[in-house]
Amino acid sequence: VGTWRLHRPHGLILAQFTSPGPKYAIPGTTGYLGHNPTKTKAPVCAFQRAKPPVEDNCSPGPRYYVPPSITRNGKYVPPAQHICGLPKTKTEITPGPSDYSTEKANKHLYKCASAQSMAFRHKAFKTDQPPGPGAYTLPRLVGPNTAYTHASPCYSMRGRSKHNDFAEDLSKTPGPAAFATVDLDVYTKRAPKYTM
Repeated sequence: VGTWRLHRPHGLILAQFTSPGPKYAIPGTTGYLGHNPTKTKAPVCAFQRAKPPVEDNCSPGPRYYVPPSITRNGKYVPPAQHICGLPKTKTEITPGPSDYSTEKANKHLYKCASAQSMAFRHKAFKTDQPPGPGAYTLPRLVGPNTAYTHASPCYSMRGRSKHNDFAEDLSKTPGPAAFATVDLDVYTKRAPKYTM
């Protein structure tokens, strides 16, 4: 019709909406602010920010500085020696260097090489003869009581026992009539007893 042609509208047209329009939109159901009052709210969880790092020094400050030597038991004092003057000594007359004569000494006190002397055997020397090689006995190497080696199995031989021997006289053993009769009530059920 004339120069008019079908085109896309530049703005909102009220005839395209069935509701009163976007101006009167219903509040949303998400979030905490501007929530729809006709709908129930879900539980709200808030994320807390990270805590600042803990400081190493938690003292009141440099104004209230406590020396490290102060403890709960008082001031710590390390062990120390007291410095004092020299003790008073009584002066005595002592010999000087020229009062000694080392030539008259029988034994030298300074370091010298060892000297060996030859002399006869002393008269008080013992003439006891030491034991010879055959005077000692070697420890046992066989048997249970050895000193340095492991004990080997030992077996001993003895005579035949006379009990249950083929030469045993069985007529000397007690027979069945040699034993007393045992009451039946000892090993069986006791029978009832009646008294008059």
